[in-house]
Amino acid sequence: MTHGSDDGEALDLAAAQREHWQRTYGTHPGMYGEQPSDPARHAARVFAAAGAQEVLELGAGHGRDALFFAREGFTVLAADFSPTGLEQLRATAAARQLADRVTTAVHDVRRPLPFPDASVDAVFAHMLLCMALSTEEIHALVAEVRRVLRPGGTFVYTVRHTGDAHYGAGTGHGDDIWEHGSFAVHYFPRALVDALAKGWHLAEVHPFDEGDLPRRLWRVTQHRAATPNTPT
Repeated sequence: MTHGSDDGEALDLAAAQREHWQRTYGTHPGMYGEQPSDPARHAARVFAAAGAQEVLELGAGHGRDALFFAREGFTVLAADFSPTGLEQLRATAAARQLADRVTTAVHDVRRPLPFPDASVDAVFAHMLLCMALSTEEIHALVAEVRRVLRPGGTFVYTVRHTGDAHYGAGTGHGDDIWEHGSFAVHYFPRALVDALAKGWHLAEVHPFDEGDLPRRLWRVTQHRAATPNTPT
């Protein structure tokens, strides 16, 4: 999935990853448990402090973070390219009397987001941007996030970075994408985080570890300018 790489190879990798997640969610329902991620807890505090009411979560999976946002009082739009994961999310939301606060959308972020300009207060994405996306696709996605955010809106995302133990391990696909155990990850250098923040106010790049490996990640918080003429 590098610039100038074969389009067919990129499409094959994307299709393989979609099938991987469909199979994984089908085989291991609720695989990430019921407790929200630490980045989601951070995001909820940031979103609430900013007065956000509506949260768009990209890569929501089976919904542990989306359901947490709903419990915290936000209206949540949960998007993922796995229908299986979103089916589990909807079932759990209904069982917990949260269905009126959560809607879902099957969507592949390689395509433009199916939402109007300036239509959401906040966007959250935990380890979505570091999926098997090319650098070009990641830039396009962040531009779409900026488009759908209202002025002054907040974007919180996390990504695995090039200091991670799995960086350089397994099958390389170019563009800092490495596939290990059928799971492909685009590992971020810091320069990519900075490039994605151009035109935004970059509030924080927070390093943290997650899991037993551990995975090494950055949690990034950035804001869209409140007005078109506000310096960033």
